[in-house]
Amino acid sequence: MVALYGMVRPRVPGGPTGGACRFAVGKCDGIKSVGSATAEPFKARRWSTARVPAFAATALPFIVVGALWEIVAHLEIFPTRLFPPLEAMASALLRLTLSGVLPHHAADTVLRLASGFALAAVIGVITGIAMGRWRLAEDLVLPLVSMGAPIPGVAYAPLFLLWFGLGNVSTILLVGFVSAFPIILNTWTGVKAVKDVWVRAALAMGADDRRMFHKVILPGALPHILTGLRLGLAQAWRILIGVEMLAAVPWGLGWMIFGAREFLNTDVMLAGVLVIGVIGLGLEKLVFKRLEDFTVVRWGMMT
Repeated sequence: MVALYGMVRPRVPGGPTGGACRFAVGKCDGIKSVGSATAEPFKARRWSTARVPAFAATALPFIVVGALWEIVAHLEIFPTRLFPPLEAMASALLRLTLSGVLPHHAADTVLRLASGFALAAVIGVITGIAMGRWRLAEDLVLPLVSMGAPIPGVAYAPLFLLWFGLGNVSTILLVGFVSAFPIILNTWTGVKAVKDVWVRAALAMGADDRRMFHKVILPGALPHILTGLRLGLAQAWRILIGVEMLAAVPWGLGWMIFGAREFLNTDVMLAGVLVIGVIGLGLEKLVFKRLEDFTVVRWGMMT
């Protein structure tokens, strides 16, 4: 069959020998390769894009938003006290930082966030994996998670304050409880989405349950787990900032923002919002992005 395939050559009209085409990329007589015609412009476009620094690409959206903010602020469409320009926010940010007030608020908020989110990550990942691996766990937990996830986190706040009292304990437990829902659901989805061909191949090579989990299930579900952790962190931020005032904690960015509202200190409020955004961006770039690059991108599961 191979000999016959090598002997028979398909003829295409128009070639010097009837359009005979050699089976090699870019070697077809009378036909110009599509790749050769477009390779150079495509390479040039990629080269020009690669020259843009990563920092500039990240900073560009903020520069555009800042410019639009300045235009609206100086046009005085809103009162300056309610819509301060960027220089007023920068002055408030510098003043609060030098006085030590802002670092204290930020440190307390980050400590509560880290404690609650770590609790949610551990419980959420373990519960999601158990739901994906064992049908009994899925049947027992999935209805509860499906019912509890859509309820806004602030709706749970009065119950936690009554059960655990005012202060850090109720705040941390509430943050962990609310942010665990997206982690559970995405981890469960990731485990269920592992391809059967991977599992069958591992079984055919003699993998036991432990190696199956570490070499197939966990790496296959990791993209979904990372997505769940990102969503859980966003959920944790939202409930934490809202509950810091309700829980009567003495320090925290949420407490600072709500306190500044009473005196119409919009610059202080916006400075607190800016710090929350900077911390969130730092966690995304320094934690999640690096973890993603070290695992799923390195394994070729994501680009």
